[in-house]
Amino acid sequence: MKVYVYDKKIVLAGKAWEVREQLKAYGKHFTYVKDWINSSNS
Repeated sequence: MKVYVYDKKIVLAGKAWEVREQLKAYGKHFTYVKDWINSSNS
């Protein structure tokens, strides 16, 4: 499973079940994708 965070997008690469699990985990920490991008870039 790989997660690429760019300036305006996030790319998740992996098997479907891995991507779903990763999104659930990040969903507990971040309400919006914008928050996730901003925290990764700072």
